Amino acid sequence: MSNTQTTAHYRLEGDNTQYATDGRVIPVVTKSGQEYSDTRQSGGAHRVSGVSIQHTPATKIWFGKVHNDPGFRSLPHHHGEAETGGFVYKGHGRIYYGANYSEYVDMFEGDFVFVPPFMPHVEVNMSTTEELIWLTTRTPENLVVNLPDVDDSILEGYRRA
Repeated sequence: MSNTQTTAHYRLEGDNTQYATDGRVIPVVTKSGQEYSDTRQSGGAHRVSGVSIQHTPATKIWFGKVHNDPGFRSLPHHHGEAETGGFVYKGHGRIYYGANYSEYVDMFEGDFVFVPPFMPHVEVNMSTTEELIWLTTRTPENLVVNLPDVDDSILEGYRRA
């Protein structure tokens, strides 16, 4: 991979008036406690958005916080065509994937993760005493396609609180 950033496939100049509020293009702040909470959910993974098409002028990005209580997990799901980037803000997370969710990656505070489109997975809080908080961004939107649930016993090393 080259260290040279390429911008050949992206527009670098253009009209941003579609984002105007009261005739001006300005930053839009979502204050703590005012996040949009009517988002798509998957079991024990609770999502709120700070930036989304539902409550900001954004049209091609979803950015939010995902919270898993101690020992809780999401339902199996994927995010359709959306590319997903995540950052573990607090806790120990695990993503199960692959045939029968038999493979996994562990993440700890400060770790980033990329989840490809259409990849079935289960998001887990591996701690039974501490919460897990992820910061997640997704483009073009917060797509969540829930899949049939699986028994906890197939998720190696996982246990509920």
